Amino acid sequence: MTRITAPPPPSSPPSSPPSSPPPIRHSPAPATPRSRRRPSPSPSLALTPSSASASATSSRPKARPSPKRTYTPAQWVLLPSHPVFSRGDGGEGGGSVAWDAAASRLYVWDPSVRGVHRICVRIRDAEMGKDGEDVAVEAAVPSEMLMPETDLGYKVTHMTLNTDGSSLLLAGSHYISVLYLHERVSEDGDTIICRTAPVASQILPSNNDGLKVLQTLWHPFSSSHFGVLTSDAVFRLFDLSFDLEKPEQEFYLQPILPGKCQNASSICPVTFSYGSDHLWDRFSIFILFSDGSIFVLCPIVPFGSDYSKKHIQEIYEDVNTFGLKSSNQNVVTNSRLAIAWLEATFPDLLNQPADTSALISRAHPYASLDDSLTLQGPLCRVCEENNEPESRSSSCEGKAVGFVYSSVGKDSVLVTAWGSGQLQIDALADEIQPQWSIGIPTRLNVDSHGHIKSVAMICDSNSEDSWSMRSHRPSSTGSSVKSNTDAIWMGHSPPLLRLAIVDLALPKTSNGSSLSLFLDPLVPERFYCAHGGGLDMITLHFLPFSYPDMASTPPSVHPVLTTGNNETNSPFLSGFVTIADAYGHVQLVSITCSGECFVVEMKGWKEPMPLQLDINSKSIKDVESFTTGMISKELITGPDPPIVPSSSSLRSLTPDSIEGKSTLHHYIKVFHEYYVEYGHKVFIELKEHADYLKTEIEDKQKRLQAVKQSLLSIEAKDQDINDRMDRAFKVYDLLEKRIESFKMLPAANKKPLSRAEQEFKAQLDRFADVELDALHSSITALSARMKRFVHPSIGSAAGTGMPPWQPPKVGRSHISDSQTSLLKSSLERLSLLNEENNLKLKLIEHELKNQEQ
Repeated sequence: MTRITAPPPPSSPPSSPPSSPPPIRHSPAPATPRSRRRPSPSPSLALTPSSASASATSSRPKARPSPKRTYTPAQWVLLPSHPVFSRGDGGEGGGSVAWDAAASRLYVWDPSVRGVHRICVRIRDAEMGKDGEDVAVEAAVPSEMLMPETDLGYKVTHMTLNTDGSSLLLAGSHYISVLYLHERVSEDGDTIICRTAPVASQILPSNNDGLKVLQTLWHPFSSSHFGVLTSDAVFRLFDLSFDLEKPEQEFYLQPILPGKCQNASSICPVTFSYGSDHLWDRFSIFILFSDGSIFVLCPIVPFGSDYSKKHIQEIYEDVNTFGLKSSNQNVVTNSRLAIAWLEATFPDLLNQPADTSALISRAHPYASLDDSLTLQGPLCRVCEENNEPESRSSSCEGKAVGFVYSSVGKDSVLVTAWGSGQLQIDALADEIQPQWSIGIPTRLNVDSHGHIKSVAMICDSNSEDSWSMRSHRPSSTGSSVKSNTDAIWMGHSPPLLRLAIVDLALPKTSNGSSLSLFLDPLVPERFYCAHGGGLDMITLHFLPFSYPDMASTPPSVHPVLTTGNNETNSPFLSGFVTIADAYGHVQLVSITCSGECFVVEMKGWKEPMPLQLDINSKSIKDVESFTTGMISKELITGPDPPIVPSSSSLRSLTPDSIEGKSTLHHYIKVFHEYYVEYGHKVFIELKEHADYLKTEIEDKQKRLQAVKQSLLSIEAKDQDINDRMDRAFKVYDLLEKRIESFKMLPAANKKPLSRAEQEFKAQLDRFADVELDALHSSITALSARMKRFVHPSIGSAAGTGMPPWQPPKVGRSHISDSQTSLLKSSLERLSLLNEENNLKLKLIEHELKNQEQ
């Protein structure tokens, strides 16, 4: 893992392209149907409408023909050094960012010019080059500027790209627009004017008041559908190819029953996430509320979206096998509704086409007239009877601010981010199944041929669901298979299995921290969390169903970017994308709020292990390498002594005899060969060793001089250190006196709060931080909806002549007097409830102050 703390310095683009360009590798494209494949881009970043895009937008007005442009060869620079990020003009900072993996293009929103930069990106493999550096992410210069047809008039906070890379969704706090990348109005050099259309302009207010856009997200199984979650607890699904003003599907969320509200934050949605390609999860939408509760809507499919026929057939066989043969009436009812929905939505299940090789099944419009979807939840955690106090103490604080869903093997992982800097990681302990509310009709809008154009329904939660799941306990190993099979279709929401709670140790702030969650494109066990303090990587090491034999290991947290900023309530990154290259690595591209760009390469899916060195297992070569330049051991040990015969044989010889003289001459020659040769070796070694000793002595002299300088500097600072120590002792004495004086105060004998008082105080703090804001937002949303119904827009009446859900009636308003009075009475009750809560808070604060005094 690579850590980056500062961007590289900006560099000017080269004057001419290199004669021999380095080898490049492009990011792998996601698996998309062949009918949506687009031609590969050229380095000049030009785009022309493809046949697939033209067929999808046949109902729209054709774009004006543009004259042919003359393209200049692209010059490649490092992505952080691109002029878009290194201009340093003191603009409005950075903006949102989106990545097109199929075309290898990066889209960056520029708040200063209110346009989108389209940058062609390539990944250069430095291992095949000669520079020896890491993999470099390069960008083409110049880049294209995509401008909306008209000024948006609002601040873009979020930008997303659809699956085929043809449209950008530009979302603000109260407005949404779609930028069509393939439909050009005009162009001037590298600046292209693209067609832009507003979304739900009749639903969203025009004065930045009332409804607020919480999140917008493209559907993963359709390139023309996107979901919008607003502050009035309504989820809408729009079709880009049909109508941008009226939603194709509209779901009014009712997380609590009327008159049963005990927590105002439980009715305030925060964000949502689509399910992944796993059984019924692909038809599910997970919705997070500010109190941390998670609800599920299933099944929901965009009209005309494509799904794998093999997976649909698998689900269909599963329902027929385990549902209809049950002895429980609730099991049979849920199974029949699920079978009817599958057969109507995917007619291929009954009418097998002649071409049996088809791999894709297209969803047809369908909705039950007499039944509506159930808002499943809130999802409860699986707990034992003895673990109830422990589960309460392990709950997170503050309010939920982020949410993401990830499918990892056989597990469905849900990650919730809290404003206190904590991450709650749960896994579904059971499979998600569809649920309907019997007897609640659905409102349909059909054309003259009887085809469904749009659907709207009220989704109520099941009050018996949460109580049944609270009493849910993990089944024992000896339970029968038949009881487990019946439990699948009993109509209860799947429970959650707590994996871990990760505390990022962020500084505490009054408004809470702003956290954003992002998934890794290659490693499903890994995700990233961006906050005001930087960027962290979290890796899961234990999954209950994918890795059941592994020990329960807590997840690991590794910081990738660190800012050292204590103000974590303000986000640090304005845009973040993950780019998967062709060698199994992930490139993290981050855009800061100041407009700087960071690129971090994540190698491998596991964290690098520390290098292990065994000091005792050194070889002889390693030991000799440390003694280079020293005298050899052979010279230090001395010469080998010659073999002398026993003294008895020499005593019989006399020095004057011939044999004695011969023996003496022989041993003189032997001793001369051994000792004179050894002395010559010592002389040569010492002569060559003189240079080494000279170098060593000079080095020691330098080190000695450095030590003397350090000692002189320490002696010079000794007096200063002594003075600082004296001042520290004086401050210590002063603090001790102040502590003694504080002990004499009457509050020193105050007893600590009991457990019940601490829980009550925490409940009051949560009520003051979350509940009042939730009530104010609810009142604002209801006021905006009442104004919209009482005073309908003239444009909608002129365009249709009637409300979309009512038959044409002349001379009557869109809303009855009884409904108006009901809305007014609801507003009055909410205002009275708000006033009562304010009075209770004042009384409680007064009592707490009296107790402290």
